[in-house]
Amino acid sequence: MKKHLQYDKIFSYFAAEWRVLLIVTFTGIIYNAGMIAGPWFEGKMAECLVDILGEKSAFQDMLELVICYIVTITVVQVARFCKRYFVRRFGNNVNRRMKLILYRNLVNKDTNELRTSECGDIMTKAIADVDDCSEGMRKFTTEIFDTGVLLIAYIGMLLYLDFKLSILSMIFIPVSYTLAELMKTKVISTGLMLKKQAGELSNATLDRASNAVTYRVYGRNENRKIAYEKELNAYELASVRANIWASVLPPLYKIISLCGVIFVLYFGCKNVLGTGWKLWTIANFTTYVSIFRKLSLKSAKSAKLFNAVHKAELSWERIKPLLTDEQNKENTCVNYGENVTLTVSHLSFAYPGGDKIISDLSFEAREGMMIGVTGPVACGKSTLGKVFLRENPYEGSIKINGREIVGDEVLYLGHDPELFNDTIENNIAMGDEVDIDSFLKMVAFDKEVSGMEHGIKTVVGDSGVRLSGGQAARLALARTLAHKKRVIILDDPFSALDKETEREVFDNLRNFTRDCIVILISHRHYIFSKMDKVIWMGEGEETVGN
Repeated sequence: MKKHLQYDKIFSYFAAEWRVLLIVTFTGIIYNAGMIAGPWFEGKMAECLVDILGEKSAFQDMLELVICYIVTITVVQVARFCKRYFVRRFGNNVNRRMKLILYRNLVNKDTNELRTSECGDIMTKAIADVDDCSEGMRKFTTEIFDTGVLLIAYIGMLLYLDFKLSILSMIFIPVSYTLAELMKTKVISTGLMLKKQAGELSNATLDRASNAVTYRVYGRNENRKIAYEKELNAYELASVRANIWASVLPPLYKIISLCGVIFVLYFGCKNVLGTGWKLWTIANFTTYVSIFRKLSLKSAKSAKLFNAVHKAELSWERIKPLLTDEQNKENTCVNYGENVTLTVSHLSFAYPGGDKIISDLSFEAREGMMIGVTGPVACGKSTLGKVFLRENPYEGSIKINGREIVGDEVLYLGHDPELFNDTIENNIAMGDEVDIDSFLKMVAFDKEVSGMEHGIKTVVGDSGVRLSGGQAARLALARTLAHKKRVIILDDPFSALDKETEREVFDNLRNFTRDCIVILISHRHYIFSKMDKVIWMGEGEETVGN
């Protein structure tokens, strides 16, 4: 995705797909030209048939017309296929781009800001609203040629054949457009209610899934089942109402648009008989009726398009705030060169509404240093490590080589590591090319893995449930080291290890991170003699010693 595109602007999505839209324009012009030629051929063939019956023309004339008609229709349909294929491609690309931007912005959003939104509501925005918005943009692009340009061409043809009759017969078409605009409020309100109920249903589903054990233990299953069915019924009712307004109105638009056929048949017959405003041939009459019918049907579709666009507008307004803040941020790790320095100045932190956990902490570190962090239980050790991830705002500054950090410049391993329900190999590599064996050896886990039936292909289960605590901790540490960054924070990585294994892993860690700055959080004081600097935390006061 290009930096200069503003993805909180609808036009940017069209601009990003200009090549695809260029092909759509070219094939759309061919398609529209052929659609105008179709009724002309139909009129000519009707007139030729009358002439054949009157022995004024021969079968050869009809055959030539039919062949030309078939060739024209073939070209039109090929152009239509190409146009619709690339329009669909445009819609898919927009959908994919929106979801990528939403994903990138959501994972980089402030944690507190995310907590203010219900998970189900965010899911609805990220999936349903993006789908509706991209679909509305696709339909709009399709109907520019299928409806917009074609309507103009049809109207021009009708005015050319009979100006007065065209004005009279087309008075019902604006009525259908006006009705569609009047129904805008109802379409939007029912669509909004459906989105709201979808979010509430998602929240209820997540609640039942995540708290299933608690509800079962306390005998609340039946109670939650009734509550969930109420949410489901409310969603179904909102869905029915929204679908009624979206589905019932288009046939009404079509009926209104076709009302003008009464004037076409009456005054058109007069023109053929020579008693009307103009003198028509059978070809003129057939062409006019065919074009008017196509015009009326297209008019009904354009009214239906208004509803789709209104729906897309509603979805766009909901997801636009999620596309605004982060669209131009690049979260790639910076190349710092040979030397790295970390400067923490007057760092203070408190969770919203709470007391300060970290107060006026300052220290410096340079490449190759290992800093220990310790203190009593619940003194803020883990909180200090998480502050470096910038999930919550803090006071003071944390700078790497004189520049304030961004979240992904720091590699963090928490004391409760998240392991995927996947193989040991995939948990370490995470899609990258990694020497798995070397990192397993580095964390003293290689012999145990080699003794497993499937080796590195062994599936560890959800959150590493098939491993012991020490094995899970070493697997998480191996993954961390395999994706080394210049600043590494390890929160109690040795808590489940025996002293001998801990000593081996620590020495390997020290050698491997000589070009990094490591902050090691631990309650095992005997390892701090090997540290370059130690931060003692407790009671909101921090002491830095060497």
